[in-house]
Amino acid sequence: MTGMPTTAREPAWKAAALLTAGFVAVLWVLEIFDAATGNPLDSFGVRPRDEDGLVGVAVAPMLHFGFDHLVSNTVPVLVLGFLTLATGIGRGLLATAIIWVVGGLGVWVVAQPGSIHAGASILIFGWIVFLVVRGLLDRRPTEILIGVAVFLLYSSALLGVLPGQPGVSWQGHLFGAVGGFVAARLLTTRTRGESSATY
Repeated sequence: MTGMPTTAREPAWKAAALLTAGFVAVLWVLEIFDAATGNPLDSFGVRPRDEDGLVGVAVAPMLHFGFDHLVSNTVPVLVLGFLTLATGIGRGLLATAIIWVVGGLGVWVVAQPGSIHAGASILIFGWIVFLVVRGLLDRRPTEILIGVAVFLLYSSALLGVLPGQPGVSWQGHLFGAVGGFVAARLLTTRTRGESSATY
């Protein structure tokens, strides 16, 4: 019996690599444009408790206050964004959306009025917590290994959720991490008592 030819799907890790690299390319294009035009995009960050500042919830993770800021975020975005997507593109994108919204809204509600918050670190802190908690909840070997590796590499960075460093949005770090925890809880497919044989 003959059938229609099938198109092989790209492995998830390849799609994850392309999406993550594409996202980082967008970050760099935006910062190059911003620097070349006198930094007009900086004003589009999250401005706490300002109605116009809600726009920042949608765009702030893509904006940075200069190239030093962007450079410091580039490698973590590449590594953690890839790991978040590599074991499931749909779940990884949904987790990122949850982190994006929870992080941005948390900053808008809690941070000091008159300040502006931007940067991909909202996503970075969310991805760290998502990957670690996902491994604990799902208990799939691959996800456990990823969670352990991420914890060992980035656990010290989690101190960034504490206030104290001038010019650093600890609120963005904190609520990004909260978003990562919420995403892991909402998107965990394993229920208590299930054995690994169900997967």
